[in-house]
Amino acid sequence: MRPLIEFCINNLTDDVLEIKKKLESDPSLDVIEYGCLGNCGICAQQPYALVNGELVTGDTAEELLENIYKAIEEMEIQF
Repeated sequence: MRPLIEFCINNLTDDVLEIKKKLESDPSLDVIEYGCLGNCGICAQQPYALVNGELVTGDTAEELLENIYKAIEEMEIQF
């Protein structure tokens, strides 16, 4: 099963949108955008995404991308 990365449309600043596009170009990932993921407090403060349902954040979009790949690696190790 491919990792699922979910983004909230309200959190898609220009830099987070670029991260989303990078992830969408990776054929080993499923990337989905929703109108709201229900994490409004975090959404208003910093970039975030859900990776297989787990919250992943970063202080910047680049850090978010790094943390998304780290989360994917950690999940693969557990299986």
